[in-house]
Amino acid sequence: MRIALDEAHKALINDEIPIGCVIVSNNQIIGRGHNLTETLGDVTAHAEIQAITAAAETLGGKYLPEATLYVTVEPCVMCAGAIGWAQISRVVYGAPDPKRGYATYSPRAFHPKATVTAGVLEDECRELIQEFFKKKR
Repeated sequence: MRIALDEAHKALINDEIPIGCVIVSNNQIIGRGHNLTETLGDVTAHAEIQAITAAAETLGGKYLPEATLYVTVEPCVMCAGAIGWAQISRVVYGAPDPKRGYATYSPRAFHPKATVTAGVLEDECRELIQEFFKKKR
């Protein structure tokens, strides 16, 4: 999760919503990403999508069944769908997102065998995103 937070800080530097993501398989990082929606002018350029794309390129295939995805904020419905389609077996996230998170709208979006761990470095992840939005308002 610390590396995902490093990715989130990269987004923050570029005035993007500070969410970061890394994907690990066999104890190696195979993909990483942070929000690029403003930079790319693309609403789908979320951290998880960037990391999934990078991981698929690294492994040479679209399915990531042996992978763990770490993300600083609970995935949205779009990202949860992509995580499910990629067959990622474990999802670990920091801060919950009760307004936009997958658990509210689509709690079964992940692969049926996927496990979820919530609240890892939650305070640090929450503070980063809250400070960003305080400055915007």
